[in-house]
Amino acid sequence: MQISSETIHFIEENYRTDVRMLALQAKKYPQVDMAMAVVQIAGRQIAEAKIPSWFCTEGLLYPKHLSMEQCSSEVTALYKASLVDGNSFADLTGGFGIDCSFLSRKFRKADYVERQEELCELAKHNFPLLGLNIDVHHEDGVEYLKQMAPVDCLFLDPARRDNHGGKTVAISDCEPDVSALEELLVEKGCMVMIKLSPMLDLSLALKTLKHIREVHIVSVNNECKELLLILQKKSVPSEIPIHCEHILNSGEHQHYIFTLEQEHTSDCTLTEEVSTFLYEPNASILKGGAYRLLTTTYPVKKLHVNSHLYTSSILVQDFPGRIFQVKAISGFGKKELKGFLQSMVKANITIRNFPSSVVELRKRLKLKEGGEDYLFATTLADESKVLIKCRKI
Repeated sequence: MQISSETIHFIEENYRTDVRMLALQAKKYPQVDMAMAVVQIAGRQIAEAKIPSWFCTEGLLYPKHLSMEQCSSEVTALYKASLVDGNSFADLTGGFGIDCSFLSRKFRKADYVERQEELCELAKHNFPLLGLNIDVHHEDGVEYLKQMAPVDCLFLDPARRDNHGGKTVAISDCEPDVSALEELLVEKGCMVMIKLSPMLDLSLALKTLKHIREVHIVSVNNECKELLLILQKKSVPSEIPIHCEHILNSGEHQHYIFTLEQEHTSDCTLTEEVSTFLYEPNASILKGGAYRLLTTTYPVKKLHVNSHLYTSSILVQDFPGRIFQVKAISGFGKKELKGFLQSMVKANITIRNFPSSVVELRKRLKLKEGGEDYLFATTLADESKVLIKCRKI
């Protein structure tokens, strides 16, 4: 892929400029391939936050916006890389190559497979600049799988959008369909890592696939990003461990492991009173469904069996999620609400097991978004509806 020196210079000079404005100025720069420049500048702008080590590497080329939007972030790719090692590795759905670039460093030999020619060309250009020796194959991943030699680790990131652009929630709706390929995958890979949409129904996935040994749910800054399934042919454990990994802006990791059997058989301590501190589990735990078990693991009580908020009179600093100090509690009587909301003009509103949406509640309370106050609208164990005013700790 060739880019003129004039276009490269233009990209370097304008990589922080609004690409929409640049696109309108193409006639001012006839010597510049503006279509290429806009794609590269937009890619660099996304990479600065999403893949900082790539942003700092000179000469890398970026794909069109959709591929950048769908690719992994550096922090999630590094987490995946922490789970693997060995001699040989193959990525059957290479894409832009973020996951492949980080995972491949844990192996002596690596293969990248991608059916889009443009992405293969980018991979051939970028991998050497990143100090990587990866063999690039412009092939269909399923066809490559059928004829390849076995490897220590296989990686797949099936396409998670249907023909109408909507996000899918079933493995069979993804391409390639790993449920149909499962037996071949575990034959060709000693370990198989499958990255799936966080929208996927985890319980359905556990029923669909026979060789799951581990589940990893990865969130970044309280947004669930990836669902990882680890498959191996050797005997599957009776209880599959679910690893809930939450990565914070600070670089801190919150890690919680449980099994569905532990959750189903766990006692759940409920309370009808909100104490001094309020806890909201992180996005990975909420996705995984460790609701009852938290009251056994930590000295907290659950507000309602379906509310997924917890409370305690003494601060539990290592609780895996957001922690708040409770300032006030109110029901929804007109006079009570008036006193509760006095002098408040804005707040961050969250609903948990509550009949109104955030938009509806914000309109009713006449509060703008933001500020230091957090309001939780929820249902207590006695079925009463309350508003809890908090400050984040």
